[in-house]
Amino acid sequence: MDRTAEAQKIFSADRFATNAAGIRILKAEDNYALCSMPLSENHFNANGFVMGGAIFTLADFAFAVATNTDPDTMTVSLTSQITYLRPACGRELTAETAVLHMGHRSCVLEITICNDEGALVAKASITGIRTAKPKL
Repeated sequence: MDRTAEAQKIFSADRFATNAAGIRILKAEDNYALCSMPLSENHFNANGFVMGGAIFTLADFAFAVATNTDPDTMTVSLTSQITYLRPACGRELTAETAVLHMGHRSCVLEITICNDEGALVAKASITGIRTAKPKL
């Protein structure tokens, strides 16, 4: 199974991101993800723009997909920072990850969020920590 199909299968259990927000994994590789979020009326605020929380959910999900490729460990967010650069509108947003630091125990990724016209909507920086998966 290729990495994208594997990630789609694993992250289908993330019902908030995949069902409620409608986020899809377009491409997944080790330490990389490209995700999209088709926009519906549920994503918009009273001013007619996409809610910041929806944009952050897309960024956080892309981070999770990019950093959780090892079957024995998991990466969880330690700190997150997002800068909104313009109001988000349109039919779809995409999030693409880029590694700024990848260590043995910690990582920092930058996530770029664009609208369907390619305009930069937001940039997020998320620091994660790697830990052993709990035995269930």
